[in-house]
Amino acid sequence: MLVSEFDYDLPEELIAQEPARRRDRSRLLVVNKASGLLTDSVFDRLPDFLAAGDTVVVNNTRVFPARLIGRRLRTTARGESMAAGRVEVFLIRQIEPLVWEALVRPGKAMLRGARAEFARGKLIAEVIEWRELGRRIVRFEAAGSFDEIIDRIGRTPLPPYIKRDTEDRLDAERYQTVYASARGAVAAPTAGLHFTPELLDRLRAGGVEIVEITLHVGYGTFQPVRVDRVEDHRIEPESYTISEASADTLNRALEDRRRIIAVGTTTTRALESACQQGAIAAGARTTDLFIYPGFKFRVVNGLVTNFHLPRSSLLMLVAALGGQDLILDAYRHAVEREYRFYSYGDAMLIL
Repeated sequence: MLVSEFDYDLPEELIAQEPARRRDRSRLLVVNKASGLLTDSVFDRLPDFLAAGDTVVVNNTRVFPARLIGRRLRTTARGESMAAGRVEVFLIRQIEPLVWEALVRPGKAMLRGARAEFARGKLIAEVIEWRELGRRIVRFEAAGSFDEIIDRIGRTPLPPYIKRDTEDRLDAERYQTVYASARGAVAAPTAGLHFTPELLDRLRAGGVEIVEITLHVGYGTFQPVRVDRVEDHRIEPESYTISEASADTLNRALEDRRRIIAVGTTTTRALESACQQGAIAAGARTTDLFIYPGFKFRVVNGLVTNFHLPRSSLLMLVAALGGQDLILDAYRHAVEREYRFYSYGDAMLIL
């Protein structure tokens, strides 16, 4: 299967740069897998398309401010440290306390042994190892709690297609779901950005169960597919956790053959990864599951998702659930009707 089969034309002006004025007033394209019918709606009408007994599963990971802006430290002839040029460290994955895999810019200025300071020296970073694709292993020294310093000085790690000249405080709130609680993601599970507490209450009042799991979205969600054949692509491992209570609720839904609707591709990957011998296994694990057409879903019947980049692994997952031809038709429909695309864009419901 060729990656080029998952391409589509998208006018740049349809890439959403700002969130909708109200989370639940984003548009919603409802895709019926059985009939092929496409219905234009609004997200706050989601309860109209679900039924009592349905189980909606959300990812409660919380984005932390993973972009650090500081100054490179250079050593003078006298052996003193002096702040030099600007440097950015994008935290990707914690390896051990105070040791992180990160992207560093400018990379050529940050060789092994190079150091940088943040928050006027309250945080010092040293490059201790180079890795492929521009990645570095960085060790930190913190004058106090590392997480507290990061929360104070870090910036929201927006996707590269969202352009910002300066830091927008609104992003710290809106690039986060209303149920985010488990700190650890470098990107938001964006399908969940459309929910409000009021909408969740309406779903519960209609007999829909809401279940929370956690998958910490990693930098791999931004990574393009660099191969020609879909089967040759690899997904970076991400950690997920499913509690005993959540697993019990999901397993009852499976036993009763009730619909399970995943909110987002991250939730889908976690659920399908956790399914063992027909049941959801509780616990903390990692997954590198790559879902593309031909995959046999064992848990997920429906999906709430945003509109994804052409040729992306996320689009391939959506096509696996909804059918490749139908999903590409739905994307053309969305372009023609000027839906807003990507992280801050509109949503799709596949049933």
